[in-house]
Amino acid sequence: MTAVVGPDGGLRCPWALATEEYIAYHDTEWGRAVHGDDGLYERLCLEAFQSGLSWLTILRRREGFRKAFSGFVIADVAAFGPADAERLLADEGIIRNRAKIEATLANAKVLAEWEQGELDALIWSYAPEPGRPAPKTISEVPAVTPESTALSKALKKAGIRFVGPTTAYALMQACGLVNDHLAACAARTPA
Repeated sequence: MTAVVGPDGGLRCPWALATEEYIAYHDTEWGRAVHGDDGLYERLCLEAFQSGLSWLTILRRREGFRKAFSGFVIADVAAFGPADAERLLADEGIIRNRAKIEATLANAKVLAEWEQGELDALIWSYAPEPGRPAPKTISEVPAVTPESTALSKALKKAGIRFVGPTTAYALMQACGLVNDHLAACAARTPA
């Protein structure tokens, strides 16, 4: 499937037209560069929570996640203890999955030990070389790439949990390491 005309007449990636939330996310955020450890930690966590679910579920609960996880400030989440974990398991504003919550807390503890900018540098070191051809159809957009597999391995080796190659690729897409807007999509900007 190629880019599709949206309600405003602009061409967009087909998945973006399902809801207003998707249109806004697609047009203003997806595929745009994200830098900074806390911002990347948030995206890493949200991609992990999305595993097995619709991204729309995460978008609709994003503010709940931000409130529950102290704005995804790594140092703050790293200080969470067992009582916080129980609080999170009861929080209806987020996805109450014990394994994903525990991974989010454990990852913050690992990342709190890193130097400022280290997560940013690690993730962005796996961005593919510029010049990759723009996908023309959705079927040309991969779910996993050699770079996402390598990023997943590097993060796991560093102690980060719940980040397989598919989650790593979704992170790369969301944070602008790759530009998977279709060639005809109005939101596509040079990678």
